[in-house]
Amino acid sequence: MTSSKRPDLQRFLNRLTSRSILSREEQEAVLDLPAYAEQVRANRDFVRLGETLDHSCLVVAGYVGRFEQNSDGVRQITALHIPGDMADLHSVVQPEATSALQALATTTILRVPHNAVRAATAAFPALAEALWRDCMVDSSILSQWVVNVGRRDARTRIAHLLCEIAVRLQVAPARGEILFPFPLTQNHLADATGLTAVHVNRTIQSLRLDGLADIKHNARIPDWNALAEAGDFDPDYLQMAVRPKKQFPFQLTESNAAFAAQN
Repeated sequence: MTSSKRPDLQRFLNRLTSRSILSREEQEAVLDLPAYAEQVRANRDFVRLGETLDHSCLVVAGYVGRFEQNSDGVRQITALHIPGDMADLHSVVQPEATSALQALATTTILRVPHNAVRAATAAFPALAEALWRDCMVDSSILSQWVVNVGRRDARTRIAHLLCEIAVRLQVAPARGEILFPFPLTQNHLADATGLTAVHVNRTIQSLRLDGLADIKHNARIPDWNALAEAGDFDPDYLQMAVRPKKQFPFQLTESNAAFAAQN
């Protein structure tokens, strides 16, 4: 493992500043975080269920699946993480992994020590708020995934997932053909959408025949509006278009300071 370079953290900083206002000093604190790079081969777990962590994992390249599993070992992917995502940022405050992480393709991650994140947020309260907001967006995505599995049919589920990833990669919405890396196998898609691999195969063929999407290592979307309609997709939950607003970092008032002293 080798020490990371600043450009590796830039995409994560871009994600934070798309939703939060950070001063130059606060941005430098993100770029100066110590981090160590590691390449993970496809279909390898690099965070195990129940593991106690002292770092969070930033995705630099590739795709990562967050998953849960039942007592029989059957898995359900509950989130997809793309380059720029801190896949388990929440582990800073909950170090015991309640979800596991797997590389879905050959993936490069940066391991960022928890103590460095804590030190940066202690020095810069606005940065702590930006990280909190980032976790909130992950929660919004999870809520949509619950709706996807529970209330949408197979065609709509897969169309919705493709739309989400296209927006998060910032290649959509757009006019004309959209193309982006999508190395997930049909088994991965089945685990992410609560379908069988056979049903996923049929659904992908249907989307291709209808001219909505073609998936083969990459995802090709000929008509964004048509796919978004097929996927019942509204991007508001991703908060990609939210303009940063003036922040009000936390301060102890007399009343809550007294409460804190008593507890």
